[in-house]
Amino acid sequence: MTTLSLQALNRATLDRQWLLERHDATALEAIEHLAGMQAQAPLAPYVGLWTRLKDFQPAELVKLLEDRQAVRGSLMRATIHLVSSRDFLAFRPLIQPRLDREIYQNITYGRHRLEGLDMDAVLQAGIDRMTESPATAVQLREHLAKLWPDREPAALAHAVRCLLPTIQIPPRGIWNKGGNPTMTTADLWLNSPITTKPSAEALVLRYLAAYGPATVADAQTWSGLTHLAEIFDRLDLRTYTTPDSNRPLYDLPDIPLPPEDTEPPTRFLPEYDNLLLSHADRTRFSPTPTPTSLPLQTLLTKGTILHNGYTKALWTQSKSKTQTTLQIAPTTKLSHQAWQSIESEAHNLLTFTNPNATHTITRTDT
Repeated sequence: MTTLSLQALNRATLDRQWLLERHDATALEAIEHLAGMQAQAPLAPYVGLWTRLKDFQPAELVKLLEDRQAVRGSLMRATIHLVSSRDFLAFRPLIQPRLDREIYQNITYGRHRLEGLDMDAVLQAGIDRMTESPATAVQLREHLAKLWPDREPAALAHAVRCLLPTIQIPPRGIWNKGGNPTMTTADLWLNSPITTKPSAEALVLRYLAAYGPATVADAQTWSGLTHLAEIFDRLDLRTYTTPDSNRPLYDLPDIPLPPEDTEPPTRFLPEYDNLLLSHADRTRFSPTPTPTSLPLQTLLTKGTILHNGYTKALWTQSKSKTQTTLQIAPTTKLSHQAWQSIESEAHNLLTFTNPNATHTITRTDT
């Protein structure tokens, strides 16, 4: 097996993630290449696409969502993802075991609150309500509470969200718009059921194309699934290793790796970007599990700045029609050259997010 240094692994994954250079591709092509984008923060994918594509404008993603070519729904790790509609139909049945665990092993909405229920009847009631019209969580809880008054409404609604192939419809996720999450099902929104014969092998190959080289544990972290080793064993894959790990890294056999000494540009990632969530071992982007003493969950609620391929700072933004302020909080000591590069890309980001406003960049401590 070829041994990859940490830097070689870093550059390889940045290349797969379209972060070594911006690509001349459509937003739909990017979303499918990435096998979906975390969309827990509804507008995060817009920045994620901007940082990966040439000339991306928000209207392109808005049109995909409004035309139902792309959707936001519960998928990998039981979190909200932006995917193409065809990928939602193909991925959802494969990810369903993780969503089942979200219901039957969840501490807040666990099995003790659902014991003795006719779950088929609960799901049918959810379908009936969403067939009338798309429903918010509150509306779904109110409908289910009337039918099962002795049960916790939030647990019933959560079961419907996870056990049915639910989609959050616009205006949620539309640029410069808001609104509570409003749900319907794939059948109703896309006029198509989920795939009846999904391919776990295809899912693993899609993962490696976007996040490889990677271990089995990495793929399980990304998807939230277990027992993927048997899927990897059935595939014809290239194998690598690293100096400090005995676990093999798998990859597609026909994808070349970029030179280890490739100089990556500074890139701004949105909150919860899948680049930082899709490996069990995140040291390929940070020499330590987190770039500071802050918990990972706290870090991910803010945007992340990559400099020279590694996490070096966090960013947040506040804006009005006339003023946008971008706050940058370094997580390690930055050289003058690094700060200049970060500040330059920060101005580009501000021009993208609020082109007609006055821009201000501030630097704070984490």
